[in-house]
Amino acid sequence: MKDSNFLKEHNAKSLWHPMAHPADSLANPPAIITSAQGVKITDIDGHEAVDAVGGLWNVNLGFSCQPVKDAIAAQLDVLPYYSTFRGTTNDQVIQLAEELRKFFAPDGLTRAFFTSGGSDSVETALRLARQYHKIRGEEGRTKLLSLKKGYHGTHMGGASVNGNANFRTQYEPLLPGCFHIPAPYTYRNPFNESDPERLAQLCLQALEDEIAFQGAATVAAFIMEPILGAGGVIPPHPSFMPGVREICSRHGILLIADEVITAFGRTGSWSGSRHWGVQPDLMATAKAITNGYFPFGAVMIADHMTETFEKDTTGKAAIGHGYTYSGHPVGAAAALACLAETRRLNVPENASARGTQIHQGLLALQQKYDLIGDVRGGHGLMCALELVSDRTTKAAVDKKTIGKLQEVAYEAGAMVRVSGPNIILSPPLVLSEAEAETILSALDKGFAAVS
Repeated sequence: MKDSNFLKEHNAKSLWHPMAHPADSLANPPAIITSAQGVKITDIDGHEAVDAVGGLWNVNLGFSCQPVKDAIAAQLDVLPYYSTFRGTTNDQVIQLAEELRKFFAPDGLTRAFFTSGGSDSVETALRLARQYHKIRGEEGRTKLLSLKKGYHGTHMGGASVNGNANFRTQYEPLLPGCFHIPAPYTYRNPFNESDPERLAQLCLQALEDEIAFQGAATVAAFIMEPILGAGGVIPPHPSFMPGVREICSRHGILLIADEVITAFGRTGSWSGSRHWGVQPDLMATAKAITNGYFPFGAVMIADHMTETFEKDTTGKAAIGHGYTYSGHPVGAAAALACLAETRRLNVPENASARGTQIHQGLLALQQKYDLIGDVRGGHGLMCALELVSDRTTKAAVDKKTIGKLQEVAYEAGAMVRVSGPNIILSPPLVLSEAEAETILSALDKGFAAVS
């Protein structure tokens, strides 16, 4: 490996970072992570910190999950790649599909379509939703509905249903026929409503109104995260997702659950949909399916949809979509091992306990620091702080302040993620009580430094 000075000097000279301004990466060199163990990362200077980001919501089992590493290594020796396009498959992907069918049975999902990651999974779900209606003779159902503040990846379809201008404006015009309704975001919403249950009903009413305006017979699907993640960890009232399910069913609209973040235990339940007692028609998954060790994803499909596709005799159900790495045997082997370890550790239980601990700790910090306008969490290991310069006006804090806070927290032992005015926490689900306290202590020091 090149020496540390070379790496620090050349990082942004030869590459552009995702989700960053190229000039900013030159002016503010990022931390160069060179190793990791358990839930801790170590940078090029030897500084160790608890990873409160969990890689990027995906390293649920930490960085030392040996069964997944062993499965990847073993599969590379046997069959490092082969296509699952028509005419060929592999043993690992067949076994994985069976295991996922069992795992997602309570969600009513019985088939898997494999992808290379979350954006791929969302794109696949959107396409299959449109195709489903065409098979059934409802060609006019092409429109897609989603939530403002929602995040659905970076492909053109995902960007089109995204509800955050940062991922849209510079890439417009996007896919036509995509419309958004207000998110059940109690801290900021167009209804000026702070009661979660009342806000949920207002948002459901807005959904009904949008469907009536567009015409139900023109709408293919509604896509939503059970708990909005990248938009700032926005948990809805328990009535919201069931309400969406009822409205979609009544109007013949498919419900796509984007569970790229929430599947496999992060919410304290095995899936986000299950957390709210809802069965979606399609579910997009990725991230934790291989613990982040291999790019992989799966779209899970409900039984009534599989019947429509598999009983078709017109040819319309032929799937003209897929990826070179769909069902990659190494990814499938990693996912099999990861799923087994995820079950063995019963990760939702610890996610719930540590999530409660961190959420309560963040509420205590809010009492201590006026910079914290809102604390969100309480559903597993996904929490957020929204920072403001003035609690009365809710004016967002400046980038310099939040950047300094992140820097001090890292120096104090915790890597946290900054997204706009939010500090987002999504640590591995195997986090210990002591490691959770390290995150809270580091944040305390960060706030003290900028208050």
